[in-house]
Amino acid sequence: MFTGIVEEKGQVLRVHPSEEGMRIVVDGPLVATDLTIGDSIAVNGVCLTVVESSSRGFAADVVQETLSRTNLGALQAGSTVDLERPMPVSGRFDGHIVQGHVDGVGRVERLSAEGESVRMTIAVADEISRYTAEKGSVTVDGVSLTIARLTGGGFEVVLIPHTLAVTVLGERRPGDLVNLEVDVLAKYVERLLAERR
Repeated sequence: MFTGIVEEKGQVLRVHPSEEGMRIVVDGPLVATDLTIGDSIAVNGVCLTVVESSSRGFAADVVQETLSRTNLGALQAGSTVDLERPMPVSGRFDGHIVQGHVDGVGRVERLSAEGESVRMTIAVADEISRYTAEKGSVTVDGVSLTIARLTGGGFEVVLIPHTLAVTVLGERRPGDLVNLEVDVLAKYVERLLAERR
């Protein structure tokens, strides 16, 4: 389980396409300090498995299913990515419950300055928007955020200067795709209500 509190912005060193998808090699010295083969790591909010590790970073395989639901297929050498290790049992819960199971992608529609912060408008499909609520939680490219306002076709979030500086969201521009994971509690509530009907 993750919390959506990004630990480090890493850099993709290499991308190796394969029949099953691709393997990415990522430079991330902070998260690499205690990563071993078989560990989970969130890359732009996507839970991947470490298949190689070193003191500087790691490699992980991305299968076609993941490529079809996320923006990881656009990664190339030089791309920056948000990295987070799973929360230890003794850790502090700073964000919200994040599984690393991306529900789909949204498209950045608009960026508007609000002082030193930025309001980001994201367009989403109906199958994702039904799980969103004003002041509810959402994960965008691995970052735990609060929905500031619902729009006709998506939602808005406000990015504070710290978030803009330490995550890939500071690099996003209109038209870019972002990984979205809705609050898992909303999905369970929907399922339970459907069973009762």
